[in-house]
Amino acid sequence: MKCFNDLPEDIKQSLFSQLRTIWTHTSTAIEGNTLTLGETDFVISEGLTISGKPLKDHRDIMGHARAVDMIFDLVKKDEFERQDLFNLHLLVIAEQILDAYKPVGEWKNTDNSTSTVINGIQGTISYSRHYETPDLMEKWLQMLNESVKITATDDEVLDAYTRLHLAFVSIHPFFDGNGRIARLVSNIPCLKAGFPPIVIGTTSKNLYKQAIAEYQTAHGVPTRGGELVITGVHFDRFKSFCSQNWQPTIQLLNDARNLQSQRILQENEYRLASLSSPP
Repeated sequence: MKCFNDLPEDIKQSLFSQLRTIWTHTSTAIEGNTLTLGETDFVISEGLTISGKPLKDHRDIMGHARAVDMIFDLVKKDEFERQDLFNLHLLVIAEQILDAYKPVGEWKNTDNSTSTVINGIQGTISYSRHYETPDLMEKWLQMLNESVKITATDDEVLDAYTRLHLAFVSIHPFFDGNGRIARLVSNIPCLKAGFPPIVIGTTSKNLYKQAIAEYQTAHGVPTRGGELVITGVHFDRFKSFCSQNWQPTIQLLNDARNLQSQRILQENEYRLASLSSPP
């Protein structure tokens, strides 16, 4: 993984654990998980439950953590396909539901929607139609595969993340787990290019959902004959929001590199002191 390049093994493992924990905590908390950051770290590292917390919350944490592991493996691929998304869905939806209308590891087979409030007015956002989803997601996968070939700068990576994220949550291809998977797979260009993932913070939950709802209200959702993403003021607003939420993981990476630099400096000072010491 490029963002781990040249880091010693212990710092690399520590950085990965920090990224996986914060990514899992924030993404599941946005969906209502009640575990704190510290509790999330404990559940992932120890594999134990927290007294008084719902079993579903623990399952969601472990499922998402395994999905992060899978994302880091997927980054090694040159081409991504729908089965990769199905496999992620199987992990994210940790509680298997025997319901023909709630397929796990498959595209949705019924239409889905959500309620929203924009400028004090209630409304409903209907996502892409279920029968158009397979074709739309093939276009989405094409966009993903093209993006990992052209992204190099931080702005290109940010632009790719924004496009992939908005398109995915507007199609809403699964019956559940769409937000968590969008926040995972949209980061593939980031990781491919050597950047840490963009992680939407828990304190930004309302702004995050509002920005997406405003974009969808303004532009609608993808249809078979239309564009997956429409740029403009609402696109730029969400892109700026994502940029702000990128800073904490960038800081984690910088902290890891600073620790490595301190070690190198200390080692060099020790060697110089040894050379100058009398025999």
